[in-house]
Amino acid sequence: QVQLVESGGGLVHPGGSLRLSCVLSGSFYSINSMGWYRQAPGKQRELVIIVTNGGTTKYADSVKGRFTISRDNAQNTVYLQMNSLKPEDTAVYYCNAVIQQTRTMFPRDYWGQGTQVTVSS
Repeated sequence: QVQLVESGGGLVHPGGSLRLSCVLSGSFYSINSMGWYRQAPGKQRELVIIVTNGGTTKYADSVKGRFTISRDNAQNTVYLQMNSLKPEDTAVYYCNAVIQQTRTMFPRDYWGQGTQVTVSS
């Protein structure tokens, strides 16, 4: 069974930094992409940043230049480094992986349980 476990959320002042981690465990055939989404109160879940197996990175314009993603393929772990945080970055951050669980199955989304990030003075 595929599982994603996030860690690293918390409270930070504006301008501060946080690093989120997400560990993927379980049995699967391949990983198409891993990354992060977020959902603020009263808003829809939105893409933050993802990286594909081919190394392509997609990210929201609002985090460009402030957030970076890195991936440790050997550990099936993805990290989100968030710098210059703003109050509008406050949200629950969800780890996402698009995984093909067996050779004959279509890839599908898997989600972590979410971790709260609060940016406030």
